This record gives sequence, structure tokens and C-alpha cells, in this order.
Amino acid sequence: MIIYWICQAFDLYEGTWVLISLWVLSGAIVVWQGFDGLVARYLLGLRQPTMVEVQRLAPSWMTVASRAGVDPHRYTIWIEAGENATGSGAGGYTVTVTGWALYTLPPSHLEAVLAQDLATHLRGRTWLSRLALWYSVPTRIVALVVRLLLRLSRTVPAVGCTIVGFLMISYFGFILASLIFYDSLLVPLLFLSPLFAPLLFIGAGKLVERMADRAAVDLGYGRRLLEVFYGWQAQHQETARRIGLTQPDWMNGQPSVAERIRAIEVYLSPR
Repeated sequence: MIIYWICQAFDLYEGTWVLISLWVLSGAIVVWQGFDGLVARYLLGLRQPTMVEVQRLAPSWMTVASRAGVDPHRYTIWIEAGENATGSGAGGYTVTVTGWALYTLPPSHLEAVLAQDLATHLRGRTWLSRLALWYSVPTRIVALVVRLLLRLSRTVPAVGCTIVGFLMISYFGFILASLIFYDSLLVPLLFLSPLFAPLLFIGAGKLVERMADRAAVDLGYGRRLLEVFYGWQAQHQETARRIGLTQPDWMNGQPSVAERIRAIEVYLSPR
């Protein structure tokens, strides 16, 4: 829908569907394994580990790969800058680990974190998450522009609020016009898709994380993963309380740590 708007803005009426078709077909590129490094570096903002970090990660990763029965050299490990307990699913053959986990956790708990991310590849549909990541690039660009406009509205209220107000009136004006001049509800739904489509991807991301947690439990890392989550919760609860994150972050692609702890405990109880 965003590409359709861009084409209409530049009067590319004849080439609109050609460009949309090319954009849809371009998803085949990111599924290719050779594209993993570019996705990890430029779309996810990951970095490759240093030699010292490789020495720290290698024993834990070899143990996890051996227990899971996979070739450890088939996957590449990337570092995610952040304070999360587990890395975000990158899809393909990319295993992510956060800087917090790398420098805080002992080797046994680092194994549990690596096993959880590897489980997203073993149980999840990683090619679907990779396609969702690629197709969300226009939305990410629009979201960046919106954040910049909101920052401008706080810095220079007269200019920023005028631009934001004009764009909101134009957007809802398009929706109202489509309701009036089109007999079908398909067009208004397409205009509304940028609002509700991200929620579908967020829900799918949380489902993938829960499936990965269960797969890590099946590999024998359930207790250690619980200890990781409890340790992260104890270390960050004061920060979360101070910035007002006591409630779950519904717009995050991962369930809250409390939700994940409860789900793992329920899954472990029959065992």
C-alpha cells in the first residue's frame, strides 16, 4: 500500500502494478542464504563478534549445536546491541545473542540463550519471518519519518504540529473519500492496512518466540532459561519501574519476560 501511494504521488499510474510486482518478487532475494549478512548488518543492525567474543561463544555454541544435532558451521552468530535477555529472530542461518547475555551470563546460561535462538530456526518458519522483515522496510521508513515529525513538533511546535496535522487530515480524508466514492470496502481496508497490519506481525513474532522457548525446553534448557529470565528480571526491574514499563509492551515483537517465565513454568510442570 505504501509503494502504491508513492507511485501515485509521482504519477506513475502505468507502472504502479509493475513496481508492486517487482517488490513482491524481490522477497525471493532475502530468502537466499547468501543474503544473511546484509540482512543482519543493515536491516537488523547486528555486528559480527570480535575474536575474544568468538572464543567466549564457541564452546557454548558447539555444545548447543551438538545437542540439537545440527552442523555448527552452517550458522553464523551475530551480536545484537541491547539489554534484552534473548536476541531477536533474524531468520535464515543467523543466530543472534545480545550484548547483555554475552557479557553477563556464565557459559551454562549462555548455552540456554543460544539454544533458544537456535530453536527459532528448528521450530519456527524462519523464511516467513525473513520475508516479513523485508516487506516491512517501507513501513519502517514511514515510521522513521513519523518519529522525526513528532520530534519536530516538540522542538518547533508551530511547524511540526502544522505538518503532522496536515498529514493526518490528508490520510483520513483519503479514507473518507474511498468510503464515499467506492462501492467496495476493499479500498478503505487497504488504506487502513498500515494501521492494523503491524499488529499481525507483532502477534506472529510473539508466537514464534513462545514456540522457540518450548523448543529450548525440549532440548533440556528449560531450567537454565528460567534462571536467565529471572536474573534479567531482577537486574532490570528497577529500570523498568523507573521508566514506566511495568506493563507488557504490546508493540514489542517479543512477549514480556514475565509472560515467558509463566509459559515455560506451565510447560515444565507436567515434566
